[in-house]
Amino acid sequence: MLIIGEKLSIIAKRVREAMMKKDKGPIQEIAMRQAKEGAGMIDANIGPAEDGGEDLMQWMVTTIQEVVQLPVCLDTTNFKAIEAGLQVHNNEWGRPLINSTSNDPERFPILELGAKYNSQVIGLTVGKGGLPADAEERCAIAAEIMGRAMEYGVPLEDLYLDPLVLQIATSQDHARHVIKAIRMFQEMNDPPMKTVVGLSNISNGCPKALRPILNKYYFLLLADAGLTAAIADAHEMTEALDGKAVFHDVMDGKQISDAAKMAEISKTLDVMMGRTLYAHSYLEM
Repeated sequence: MLIIGEKLSIIAKRVREAMMKKDKGPIQEIAMRQAKEGAGMIDANIGPAEDGGEDLMQWMVTTIQEVVQLPVCLDTTNFKAIEAGLQVHNNEWGRPLINSTSNDPERFPILELGAKYNSQVIGLTVGKGGLPADAEERCAIAAEIMGRAMEYGVPLEDLYLDPLVLQIATSQDHARHVIKAIRMFQEMNDPPMKTVVGLSNISNGCPKALRPILNKYYFLLLADAGLTAAIADAHEMTEALDGKAVFHDVMDGKQISDAAKMAEISKTLDVMMGRTLYAHSYLEM
């Protein structure tokens, strides 16, 4: 399982301020911590970056790779910024990953960059027609992205399919659809397609205390379905894997000695699988 450390995002105030000031200290500290906690790649999310995006992405890539010998996931909607980052990326430490192409014609040129720079590419299964309704629609979009990738010269083994994780607080049914899509994506090619998710999307909008619980148990469900990679908190994912055996015992209906942990896992599974309705207080019910 490839963990792509998610903490270097412009959404975070500390990271955003460091980006704006070109202050390497916080960026490098976070990158090193993620690597130590088990990340195999670092996500550099600079947002749309409409002004100065090229310079910012180059600064981010070089700043990260000055202290961490890992590849970088270039996360922005700015095409020129992605190319600028690819130009300075140190491929001796692994090939970069571009986040992302999709079924939106405006995102097709991302595949040109993937082919030109021998980069891996995330294919987000969404288009201009709105959010996919279920796993089957995600697969239909994935098939179009796969065909397009081959047309542009991106080998399918360099394509990661992303089924689009949505907030469980507002789109509960999609938690199950994504799990099913992960399984189905693997059946669309031989060898199986690689898959990736933006994991923490599942807990967006939820109370702070619930977020790691939802993230970790959803990660384990997706891992069971065959997930290849996750843009996630490396520390949380290590904790999730450390608790994998207990999680599976509860899934299998076994009794465990920690009654509170058993209730936490059981109630979270019920929410994830749609057996009970999500509420911010679901653990207290």
